[in-house]
Amino acid sequence: MNLTFRQLRVFLEVARQGSVTRAAEALHLTPPAVSMQIKEVENQVGLQLFDRAGRALSLSTAGEYFAVHAKKLLAALRDAENAMGRFKRLESGLLTVGMVSTAKYFVPRLLAKFREDHQGVDVRLAVASNREALLTMLDGGACDLAVMGRPPRELAARSEPFAPHPLVFVCPPGHELLGIGHPPLVALAPYSFIVREQGSGTRAAMERFLGERRFTPRITMEMGSNEAIKQAVMAGMGISFLSLHTLGLELRTGLLQLLDVEDTPLLRSWHLVHLQSKVLSPAAEAFRYFVLERAAAHLREHDEMFLAPKGPAGARRPDAPGRPSGDGRPRPAEPADGR
Repeated sequence: MNLTFRQLRVFLEVARQGSVTRAAEALHLTPPAVSMQIKEVENQVGLQLFDRAGRALSLSTAGEYFAVHAKKLLAALRDAENAMGRFKRLESGLLTVGMVSTAKYFVPRLLAKFREDHQGVDVRLAVASNREALLTMLDGGACDLAVMGRPPRELAARSEPFAPHPLVFVCPPGHELLGIGHPPLVALAPYSFIVREQGSGTRAAMERFLGERRFTPRITMEMGSNEAIKQAVMAGMGISFLSLHTLGLELRTGLLQLLDVEDTPLLRSWHLVHLQSKVLSPAAEAFRYFVLERAAAHLREHDEMFLAPKGPAGARRPDAPGRPSGDGRPRPAEPADGR
C-alpha cells in the first residue's frame, strides 16, 4: 500500500465524524477533496472501509481493523516527531493531557500555571467519563499523559504519584448524622447511598474501603457524574462518598457538608501516567516535571481549608473545626487500589 499520513488522518476523521461534510469542516478541506482521499485509501487497501447509508458513513468490519492500524501508524509518527524535538530542545507544540472526570476540578488550574512559563505549548484537555475510558484513550495514543487515581496494571505504563487524594463522605446541610460529631461507619447503615458507576476509580475505592470493614451500603442510586451526585445529595436524596477535590465550591458555600466518619478521609494518591513505550515530547516532559514538583502544594492548599485537625486520640478538636493544625497533612495513605 502506498498511503500517506495525510490520507490516514482524513480516513480517521471521517470515521470519527461519520460524515464527509463534517470531516471536511474539521480538516478545513472541501467535501470533494475528502471523498477523493477516502476513495484513494479504499483503492490502496483493496477493500470497502465504510458502509454507506445515504450521506451517513460507518466503518465496515475491514474499516474497523484498518482504523486500529492507522492510529498506530500516526502514533508512531508522533513519537518520531517527539524524539526529534528532544534534540532540538524545543518546549512547544501540542500537549494532550487526559484525565478522569474527578481530576477536571484541579488539572485545568495546573495547566494554566504551567502555561505561564511555557507559552509556546498548546494544551488540549481530554476528559474521560471514568477510569476505564481513560485507559482506552491512553492505550490508543489519544493523550500524552494521563491523570488518574488508581495506577493501571492493565497497561505497560509508568505511574508516578504526585499528590494526596482524600475521599470523604458528604451529606446535605442539617443532616441528622452531623449531630453525632464523629460517627462510626455502622451509623451510616440506615441511610441511602448515591454512588459513582462501576468502572470509576471513586467507586472502586469506596468498595475496597467498605469491604475491608465488612460494611454493605444501601445503594439506591448510581450515577456516572460527580455533578449529578452532588445535586442529588443537595436535594436530600441520600449521602455519598466522593473526592474532596470535587467539593470545593459546595463546601465553601455550605451547600454540602462533610461527614466526619471514623477512618476518613480515605487517603489515596493522584498519579501521572504515560505508556512506557511512548517517547514524551519536550512539552510533555516539562509538564511532567511541573506536576511532580508543584501539584502537591497546590492541592494541599485546597485540602487544608476543609480537613479539620485531629486531637491526640484521633478525635476532631471542637475548638478548631475545618482548620488544619501543624503541617495540615492527613493521615498516612492506604495502599492504592490495584498495586
